[in-house]
Amino acid sequence: MADVKDVLAYMLNRYRGETSNARVTKMVYLTDWRHSLLYGRQVTDIEWYFDNYGPFVWTVIEAARENPDLFEIEATQTVFGNSKNVLRLRNKQYKPQLGDSERAAVDFVVDATKDLTFDAFIKLVYSTYPIMKSDRYESLDLPALAREYKATPVFQNVQ
Repeated sequence: MADVKDVLAYMLNRYRGETSNARVTKMVYLTDWRHSLLYGRQVTDIEWYFDNYGPFVWTVIEAARENPDLFEIEATQTVFGNSKNVLRLRNKQYKPQLGDSERAAVDFVVDATKDLTFDAFIKLVYSTYPIMKSDRYESLDLPALAREYKATPVFQNVQ
């Protein structure tokens, strides 16, 4: 499994849109979900949790905080005046340690979400099987949910 800081660094280097902690964290979730569907395992070792705002953990921003030479965190506000943190890659020369399938999963998520408004992006996240299938305040075992989803008629019809 890849270190969260490597996934984050690679993602921030590729992604040119809004990099709020909320969006980036959900992009890492989508990366783990994509990789679980294709390979039966997550890219990261994050233990995902379905809270009030969908899949969320503090692990992503903690990785940024633990690596200040690599990441910058800007405290700012949303258009509604709420506080938010924007994550940026400080060291663009850093070479993330990711395998081919891990990079491909990040690339897929970046390409699929780069033009989505935040509302459309959130709708995409909430349409994923783990969120539709699970109750709030549950842990999300993405590899197990991927196996379950792949056995459903919906998935079989997509193939």
